[in-house]
Amino acid sequence: MKVLISDPIAPAGVAKLRDAGFEVVEKPGLSPEQLKNEIKDYDAIIVRSATKVKKDIIEAGTNLKVIGRAGVGLDNVDKDAAKERGIKVVNTPEATSISVAELALGLMLAAARHIGQGTVSLKEGRWDKKKFEGVELYGKTLGIIGIGRIGSELGKRAEAMGMKVLFYDPYVPETHFGKSKDLSELLPEVDFLSLHIPHTEETHYLIGREEFAKMKDGAILVNAARGGVVDEEALYEALTSGKLRAAGIDVFETEPAVGHKLFTLENVVVTPHVGAQAEEGQVRAGVQIADRVIQALKAK
Repeated sequence: MKVLISDPIAPAGVAKLRDAGFEVVEKPGLSPEQLKNEIKDYDAIIVRSATKVKKDIIEAGTNLKVIGRAGVGLDNVDKDAAKERGIKVVNTPEATSISVAELALGLMLAAARHIGQGTVSLKEGRWDKKKFEGVELYGKTLGIIGIGRIGSELGKRAEAMGMKVLFYDPYVPETHFGKSKDLSELLPEVDFLSLHIPHTEETHYLIGREEFAKMKDGAILVNAARGGVVDEEALYEALTSGKLRAAGIDVFETEPAVGHKLFTLENVVVTPHVGAQAEEGQVRAGVQIADRVIQALKAK
């Protein structure tokens, strides 16, 4: 059987597939048209987030049996089209949980203590010590929206730093952190708000003008989940009006994000969707997706 890897995965994952007896072809960077022409020869395809496995690609995959996503979200895979064709879709939801949680914590710290702005200022020859007075995380309240794997890992780390952790999750009534609060009840209580949810019709603009109005003045927002769960225009207004102290943003509604108006604000720390981009997380993702593709193909 042939496996196409169209986004790079860890070499250990590639080796595992080959050791299992599969013919593995690595072709990253294919255009949608190139992929459509290529896919017919393969029994499985492995992607990360760059390759979009949409309906037309799936229909062109006449031998396709398995789609593997090395990572959590399946936004780039048409699950309904795959189901119609009897193609199994597998992913690695736990592989990069720690990687993303650590980035979210890093964004909290960077936003609270002006780490990015201080770096730029000093490199430009300025000593703006008084300008960059920040706030501690210790003793503050963190609100987590979505208390799944990533949200839980962030909560553990926040507690270790002396924070109180509250959460909102309509699918998880109670955890180690207590009982889920209503969103309208959560927002006024938190000093930091971090989102860890997929982008769906249900979660689109979950945090917008009305939600920002309910938050404490001077709160800090972090989004290392998905673009589209926060209304970016409303976020811009909350940051420029002083309603929010700062924000740390790793994901955007349109990606790649270039020339975004949020980039013009000093109280925003941004990264280019690198939540899962930790060496250890990528190794776990590559090995785990190889295991799951092998299992799925052998079951066919």
